[in-house]
Amino acid sequence: MNDISQETIRYPASRILDVAKALSGDVRVRILEALGEKPMSVSQLAETLGVAQPTISINVQTLEQVNLISSTQGANREKICAVTCRSIQLDLPSKLGDGLHQTEEIHMPIGMFSHCSIQPSCGMAGKDGGVIGSQDDPRAFYMPERVDASLLWFAEAGYVEYYFANPLPPGVELDEIRISAEVCSEAPSFREDWASDISLSINDQLVGTWTCPSDFGNRKGKLTPERWRSGTEYGALTTWSVSESGSSCNGSLSSPTTISSLKLAFNEPIRVRFEIREDALNKRGLNLFGSGFGDYAQDIILAFVRRPK
Repeated sequence: MNDISQETIRYPASRILDVAKALSGDVRVRILEALGEKPMSVSQLAETLGVAQPTISINVQTLEQVNLISSTQGANREKICAVTCRSIQLDLPSKLGDGLHQTEEIHMPIGMFSHCSIQPSCGMAGKDGGVIGSQDDPRAFYMPERVDASLLWFAEAGYVEYYFANPLPPGVELDEIRISAEVCSEAPSFREDWASDISLSINDQLVGTWTCPSDFGNRKGKLTPERWRSGTEYGALTTWSVSESGSSCNGSLSSPTTISSLKLAFNEPIRVRFEIREDALNKRGLNLFGSGFGDYAQDIILAFVRRPK
């Protein structure tokens, strides 16, 4: 018989959606059924349920994320799975924001911009390193295939703007908003001494400008496909944040813009713009990296940090 560590797991209101999603799949429920009597390896689960082993592994990970399954390493380094409880208790929310995580994140693929102003030289590439559309043709930025971009670039001045949904209901107070993305300057091929002033704004309010020192290409990006041979290889993970005391970029004060001045509304999009401004001192373009290029496995992340209760 399985050694259950506890009879009941209690989940706060902020975990309701996580648990509900984990239990919403038929395969995941069947995995829990199969583990009801005793622990089983991933391969045993696959054989018992008649499901491919990679599918079992993915669904086991989902159940592990909400602590409904625990895993240990068995003989031959195989993963042994066991259920952690016999029942669960969900605390229902009692006031606005109870059903939310302390930090809510939205991950935006870099090709899903809603507006742009681009001039040659410019272009986009997919995860395989192939160019989307025609290089140095701004029309490519309006093609449907742009949503598959993992790298986009433009020289000199220009911008790409993204529309994010506001996940927080009215009345929930924010402590901080953070935007992170992998970026660098844009030069023909690449140049180490190629500074560019990369600005980020939210709802037309300047959050901050970071001067990137280089178009980095002195080594292969950790995630950059081998097929890519156009110079730029990786960027720098850059974080802008806004609180009620002002804005910062990579931890340094960058502007007086506050959360209140952004005028966020529940039913209005949050407009985030990456820009090289016409009046920038270093007007040397932008490379923006997605999850399949550069050094970091992420797209643009917009994080909403709730004020502590």
